[in-house]
Amino acid sequence: MICPPLRRARAIVIAGLTTSLFGGVVESVVVPAAAAPLRMQPTASPALPALQNDAYLLGPGDGLELKFFTATELSGPVEVLSDGSASLPLLGSVRLLGLTLSQANLWLEALYRLQLLRPELQLSLVRPRPLRVALVGEVERPGLYTLSTSETSNTEAKVSITGLPTVVDAIQKAGGITPLADLRAVVLQRRLPGETAGFKRARLDLLALVREGDQQQNPLLFDGDTIRVDRTLEPVAEAIELASTTLSPSTIQVNVVGEVVRPGSVSLPANTPLVQAVLAAGGPNSWRANKGQVELVRINRNGSASRERFKLDLGQGASNSKNPPLRDGDTVLVNRSGFAAASDAITAVGAPLTSLANIFALIRLLNN
Repeated sequence: MICPPLRRARAIVIAGLTTSLFGGVVESVVVPAAAAPLRMQPTASPALPALQNDAYLLGPGDGLELKFFTATELSGPVEVLSDGSASLPLLGSVRLLGLTLSQANLWLEALYRLQLLRPELQLSLVRPRPLRVALVGEVERPGLYTLSTSETSNTEAKVSITGLPTVVDAIQKAGGITPLADLRAVVLQRRLPGETAGFKRARLDLLALVREGDQQQNPLLFDGDTIRVDRTLEPVAEAIELASTTLSPSTIQVNVVGEVVRPGSVSLPANTPLVQAVLAAGGPNSWRANKGQVELVRINRNGSASRERFKLDLGQGASNSKNPPLRDGDTVLVNRSGFAAASDAITAVGAPLTSLANIFALIRLLNN
């Protein structure tokens, strides 16, 4: 197999211009000294948004087209195999993993110059591989996802996603963000060109995208990208506003039990506050509910459970300390008032005595 000799002695450098996540960066490919002394000088990088300037890196599954301008009989399709190599005429197996298209063109021209007098060629991408990206942190379903140019959103916007996948598309496919997601601290990690496993990172502000329409915060994704949504200690002040955006899950299921009109499971919009969930269950029973003893029981991701008490105030806005946004699977318990508890106790004690008195009355009637 012929590999790009990144550290081979007696070599010359062919510099191919690529751009990075943070602006223009020149990447180099080293070819054998026996090749003709072809040398390209790097040119100035165009003034493009910094997050959209990365070059596509070749990898397993890419379908390429190799076209020779003189030796047309050597032209044909090329497939990048799972080991990152491709089988090429006259050369055999050549490793293309991690190269940009411009770097691969220069690399193959240098190799074919050892075989042909005029090795002018063009390598083009005709069938890109599916994008596999990882989502971690505060998304509803973290994990590895395969994205294509046609997806279905799993969030509030139940629409088809078409076109090249972006950061928002990936978050939508993962079910959206959790109430503790810090949209001001979303990190995109991307691999650098070359054989070595180098990475670069950029911090995105998706809140600026939602509120101001700053689409530079929503770059296109590349294969191998990792998106990390960091956690905030306090729910953002815009949590209720974010519940209606395409970044939040469509609905959550919450159990509202105890002294409410219609106890049971309730389907609610994401980030619905506790007070609104109680109202969705018909509201508290007029005299039986203890509005100062409403409990929120939550099962955390690590398997632990938490239990907090709140005062039910219908005039209270969303607040982490007084009226917290709910998560999928939460249970809201509206406790009995002291009067209701005493009434239930009297009923429990008096019901058997009433039944016994009725039996004695029936026996007296039969005797008479």
